[in-house]
Amino acid sequence: MQTTDLALALYQELRVRGASSLQDIASEMNLSDEDTGRCRDELLSLGLVVPTGPTHDNRLDLDAGKASEAESDAVTVIAPEIALLRLLDRERSRLRNHLDQADRAHRTLKTLAGNFLRADTLTRDAGVEVEILHDYRRIQQVLEDITDTVQRSLSSMHPVVGGREIFARALSRDRRQIENGVQVRSVFSQRLVSLPDEAQHLHAKAELGVQVRISPVVPMNMIIADEQFALLPVNPENPPAGAILARGSALVRSYQALFEHSWHMAIPFGDQLRPDQGGDGLTEQQRAALRMLASGMKDEKVARNLGVSLRTVSRMISDLMQELDASSRFEAGVRATRLGLLN
Repeated sequence: MQTTDLALALYQELRVRGASSLQDIASEMNLSDEDTGRCRDELLSLGLVVPTGPTHDNRLDLDAGKASEAESDAVTVIAPEIALLRLLDRERSRLRNHLDQADRAHRTLKTLAGNFLRADTLTRDAGVEVEILHDYRRIQQVLEDITDTVQRSLSSMHPVVGGREIFARALSRDRRQIENGVQVRSVFSQRLVSLPDEAQHLHAKAELGVQVRISPVVPMNMIIADEQFALLPVNPENPPAGAILARGSALVRSYQALFEHSWHMAIPFGDQLRPDQGGDGLTEQQRAALRMLASGMKDEKVARNLGVSLRTVSRMISDLMQELDASSRFEAGVRATRLGLLN
């Protein structure tokens, strides 16, 4: 017989007796211990029997989660209609609790959205907000928050990198972002390549799928997420002084432009510069002129600063382009940066 049929037969026998030892009745019905246990569990789950003893269990206590008189094998029978009403009452109570929880969650979300959620995180054309962060733990939490919320792209610049613990933490974030389909790009200082630990970290990032480039000049630490968040130092000369968290695309787009400039001036990590790329024969005057031109200085001002004529500057620029094998001033600037001539 099926367990339900056996449980029904056992229940009918219990109804005749009202209260009795379950094991005694099971023995009379020639039920195995396994069948008896299954029948008992089913009848208890349906609320058709209640364990009883010398003092008899109070149903309200049982519903409240109090332990029954488990030391006794005796049970007392409950009428099916009573069991059904109690089951419905328990379900109504459970649903009321769920509804109360849902109402509380709704009120919490409404308060959060109405009073605390910054509108600029929801639209690309929103205003800006700046938060100064001094606590290291808060800065780390912001990094974790950015990792969890970035959807499209993460851009970063790093003049230096941290210790091994920071390496592991940064790689963990990189892995989560790559797995979520985020484009991750990072520019690191060229001098880090000559340091074994830092170079190993760059290799690990590249192996994860991070696009890594190196540059002779990295102005400051900076992290940009989806053009909505930017994290940068309060003082680039003193990183431990704290960080600035900027929100809002109106401001963050400017930082993104700075990153894109650095990105295009950098070279992919692992690329080797060939000796025949030129730049070894520059004089100090030519190097100075190159640095001034790279900063955006006009030819006339370069001439004044060097104490030469405008024609001399023009000839110098022509010689620089030839030395660097560049067809334009912009290309000459890019090659000079890659060769480290602007340091």
